[in-house]
Amino acid sequence: MTDKKKTTILLNMGGPKNLEEINTFLVNMFNDYYILNIKNNFIRGMIAKKIVSKIKSNVIKHYEAIGGKSPINAYTEKLIDKLNELDSNTDYKYIMNYTPPYSYDVLKELKDKNIDKITLFSMYPQYSEITVKSSLESVYKAMKKLKYNPQINIIDRYYDNEYYNDSIVKLIEKSIYNKNPEEYILILSAHSIPKMYADKGDPYEYECNYNVQILREKLYNSGLNFKDIVLSYQSKIGKVEWIGPSTIDTIKKYEGEKLIIYPLAFTIDNSETIYEIDIEYREEAINKYNIKDFIVCPCLNDNINFVKTIIDLSNNFSNYNVYTNYNKEIV
Repeated sequence: MTDKKKTTILLNMGGPKNLEEINTFLVNMFNDYYILNIKNNFIRGMIAKKIVSKIKSNVIKHYEAIGGKSPINAYTEKLIDKLNELDSNTDYKYIMNYTPPYSYDVLKELKDKNIDKITLFSMYPQYSEITVKSSLESVYKAMKKLKYNPQINIIDRYYDNEYYNDSIVKLIEKSIYNKNPEEYILILSAHSIPKMYADKGDPYEYECNYNVQILREKLYNSGLNFKDIVLSYQSKIGKVEWIGPSTIDTIKKYEGEKLIIYPLAFTIDNSETIYEIDIEYREEAINKYNIKDFIVCPCLNDNINFVKTIIDLSNNFSNYNVYTNYNKEIV
């Protein structure tokens, strides 16, 4: 057989493609050990269903407000199309953790084609057990079930990658075009995680802070001198303590100012950026905290600079903070 085309798989959380899929999305998410930290599968499953039953009606309203589905699917498809168009040496696919396409189905197709080399590319720029490790373990479990053992290379974080950060700077620059950045507070809003993970050594908070420092310098060197640049965290769920400060508290802190928000830990727009930031936070910022201007940058999505970043990282993974034949104990 001739040399096989390389395969790179993008890993992300996923999102419902319609209102009917919301239940599947929520049940799968809350039944994830890394989301609901309970080892007993039966007990975790029962609690997950109770949580979903309690919040489902409210979540449906959120998705109804943004068109009845998550934008993450359409943007990911567009991103995959551009990747495959620009990089003819690699076959790009994607796997979602909580909605189709699932690990098993994508990997079965690759096994049937005798693909023996795969790069797993996390769509989360900063590493956390809740996101990256959870997605990787879903892949490993599927491989074990399929008895499929290709060579695996992993890009599990790239918060410090120059091309990735340059892509963000260009996006922020475009979002504030024709306005004076010195009049604006730039809020870099990352998804929060329970504090217990950070206390146990999860590197996510450190990597978010490091990412902010890189962007601060790059923005300054690009002539984007904001009034202030701050990191905040959003999307807290449940009653446990999460890392902060929260994005809404940060908005409140800058009452009466002009704000621009970039969703730092998100590469693809989803309900947490389109609804939580651009609808909920916007309404509260303007109506409650007298924010004079409220700009929300889109995520990188299928932006051509991000496309080129993924191609560069995928084809030169040995030069970056990645691991070959990565293997962890599966929970």
